[in-house]
Amino acid sequence: MISSDIQPYIEGVLRHDRRMISKTITLIESALPAHKKAARLVVDQLLPHTEKAIRLGITGVPGAGKSTFIEALGMLLVKKGYSVAVLAVDPSSIRSGGSILADKTRMEKLSVEKNAFIRPSPSGGTLGGVASKTRETMLVCEAAGFDVVIVETLGSGQSEVAVASMVDFFLMLMISGAGDELQGMKKGVLELVDAIAINKADGDNIQRADFARKQCEAALHFSIPLSPNWSPPVLKCSALNLTGIHEIWDTVLEHRKKLSSTGELEMKREKQTLDWMWFLVKEGLVEWFYKNPYAKKIVPKIEKEVEEGTITPTAAAEKLLFFLDDK
Repeated sequence: MISSDIQPYIEGVLRHDRRMISKTITLIESALPAHKKAARLVVDQLLPHTEKAIRLGITGVPGAGKSTFIEALGMLLVKKGYSVAVLAVDPSSIRSGGSILADKTRMEKLSVEKNAFIRPSPSGGTLGGVASKTRETMLVCEAAGFDVVIVETLGSGQSEVAVASMVDFFLMLMISGAGDELQGMKKGVLELVDAIAINKADGDNIQRADFARKQCEAALHFSIPLSPNWSPPVLKCSALNLTGIHEIWDTVLEHRKKLSSTGELEMKREKQTLDWMWFLVKEGLVEWFYKNPYAKKIVPKIEKEVEEGTITPTAAAEKLLFFLDDK
């Protein structure tokens, strides 16, 4: 029996009511215990209506033009008849926890399209800049009938790992003259990408973009591909001049066709679902630890000992992790 309290959320999402989609996402993002319980029930009921959308993750170095690119891609998809949801994770202030949430102002054209939905969400300081509830939010958008769900991340820390664990296709945006950026690209990150796009390949940047493309191709040559059925290409585009966007979308579709035909896409999603479960387990354990009365009692004492140098951080961590054995 479904509670009458959550029925409006479920029905609203399924009939593509934009207001109720937003309210459902707000419910999911809430930290209140009652809201968390209601959100779990809502997502459980929406789950049978998911799995149909193309999940696309986009990350990149600061200044790579992610928002401009996403708007250009989104406008292209809308014109092709797709409905598009964009989940843009904004940085939260470390001090206040506040967030600018300015992606709608950066995507002015796309935000007014009736077949587009842009939802900026604060990262909340979570690892990699991906909101902790992004996966559930993706499912809401899928249940609402969106054909393509795009997740934009901050492109810092472990964001690449986080976004790759929840999407079908992972695109990294680089910028023309990317020599310096390549130095910061770890091999592990290269092994996560399904494609790299050199953005801002226009005007005086065209030659530098060609050079950056060759650099990226050389770097990919020494990395282990994520899929045995797909070799990540390096493409060029200009979100400003709207060139190369079609080719990138065609690459996404080609990737989906190949992985679907081999059954790899289904297996990939199954693994991602398990990863999601363990992520929530770890998140729950951390929350349980800090709420535990005994932990609250001993943490200040152990922190003081570490600060004073009377105990090593390693020994302190061991005490905290196994405090139940000492009771």
